[in-house]
Amino acid sequence: MALVFVDTRDLEAAVAIREAVESDGHDVAMVDSAREIENRLTDQGETALMLTADVEGSVSQRMITLFTERIPRPPVVGFSTVEDPEERERLAQAMDLDDCLLLPPDPDEVRVVLAQQLDRYDLQLSTGIVGRAESVREVLERIHLMAPVHTTVLLTGESGTGKELVARGIHRLSPRRGKAFIAVNCAALPESLLESELFGHEKGAFTGATSLRRGMFELADGGTLLLDEIAEMPLPTQTRLLRILESRRFMRVGGDHEIEVNVRVIAATNRDLQAAVRAGEFRRDLYYRLNVLHIDLPPLRRRKVDIPLLVRRFIDEFSRAHDREFKGLAPEAMKILLDYEWPGNIRELRNLIESMVVLAPGSLIRAEDIPSEIRAGGGRGLVPARAETITSPVLPAADASQLPQMEFIFRTLVELKLDVEDLRREFDRYKREHPELVELAALTAPDLRAIAVPEPASGFEDLGREIEAEPEEPAIAFHAGMTMAELEREAIVATLKEVGGNRRKAAEKLQIGERTLYRKLKEYEIEL
Repeated sequence: MALVFVDTRDLEAAVAIREAVESDGHDVAMVDSAREIENRLTDQGETALMLTADVEGSVSQRMITLFTERIPRPPVVGFSTVEDPEERERLAQAMDLDDCLLLPPDPDEVRVVLAQQLDRYDLQLSTGIVGRAESVREVLERIHLMAPVHTTVLLTGESGTGKELVARGIHRLSPRRGKAFIAVNCAALPESLLESELFGHEKGAFTGATSLRRGMFELADGGTLLLDEIAEMPLPTQTRLLRILESRRFMRVGGDHEIEVNVRVIAATNRDLQAAVRAGEFRRDLYYRLNVLHIDLPPLRRRKVDIPLLVRRFIDEFSRAHDREFKGLAPEAMKILLDYEWPGNIRELRNLIESMVVLAPGSLIRAEDIPSEIRAGGGRGLVPARAETITSPVLPAADASQLPQMEFIFRTLVELKLDVEDLRREFDRYKREHPELVELAALTAPDLRAIAVPEPASGFEDLGREIEAEPEEPAIAFHAGMTMAELEREAIVATLKEVGGNRRKAAEKLQIGERTLYRKLKEYEIEL
């Protein structure tokens, strides 16, 4: 259970919050100043802060600062008399709150929000994923939802964004946490050895096989197997992998009997697998089998708000590891890091901080301690393109400032052309397999209306009346060709209708955070 600090400057609200928090079994400390919190704040266990008054004032800011110094930061929830949810959302963002609730406090809402925030905090503690950007919040929510099930997961994102860390987090929160987690880099092994590493081999299966060897699938039985760089797996091995995912059975290289395993597979890649499928480099059926659950990790350049947090985390880690005292970065040095594009993402930032901690002459990292290629912004031209299999043409050098835009437009047009051609081939195949549907589609609207609909058979009248008597529930209308975004919008609208427009209850039913729901309401222009 957590230790929750409750601000007593609004005593009536503080008492109501304390009763709600204690009903969930948490400990409560009633405080009215940052000094009281500092005396009881330790590095052990979960903590949270509830601000009942003047979240924009200096007293609240001193309290928040004590929590911000801890990485990851424990939850900080504010309360306000502002009734407009959008205004409270803006206030939460401006004051760096995890959420901002309405005064007087609703005990049920307090319990739900606190549980959500503590779950997110515990997830960051257990996985080591650090970040307060909205994209990181979404990743943490998806990890929390996907961990309890046994379905395959596909992790995508540029190199260095933390895919293995996410995979370990999924394993650590899953029912398989007590079993093995094994990571295999498919690009690091030659084709001749990859199958032996994955599936094992029998003694004498090939030259040099002097003994029986168990493969990674056997070693990970009951646990989780991460197949990193899955796009580099050779096509013959992809075929064997597809069979294992569907049957949970395989044979060792040179073996004559099948072995059954219970392994959850997590695949990771920094390439565009759809482009690889179109290029014939990756099996389409295997792509669909892997892409059941999907997490796309954001690059560091799209979550720059987390750079100061990550820098502090890495400085603390390496100053303790190398027994060197560091105060941090000078403002001008931090500005350089914020302006850089980070093509190597978090891995590049981590390596840079370690080198500066070891080599910087003083206890404060200054601009001159940063390598010249980063001071010059050299990473801007190294940002990897999403469609790695497409080669860009030589663009004219008339206006160098327009080169990135022109290259992006070209890549988009080429991918769109490939998508359209692929869709046309699929549609032609479907027409050949279903000629009766083509004939039916040729009918005019009056012809369709003229088709006789048979009357219901006798004896079904009572059943019809029973169905009509049942309360009507919101339904999600799905049709072929519907995008995932459209389906998601329909799910949100149907859930809001079911709960009478209550955002908190809708978020709970959809198993997403209330702030995430609020953002999607604005994104899809859904009016309550």
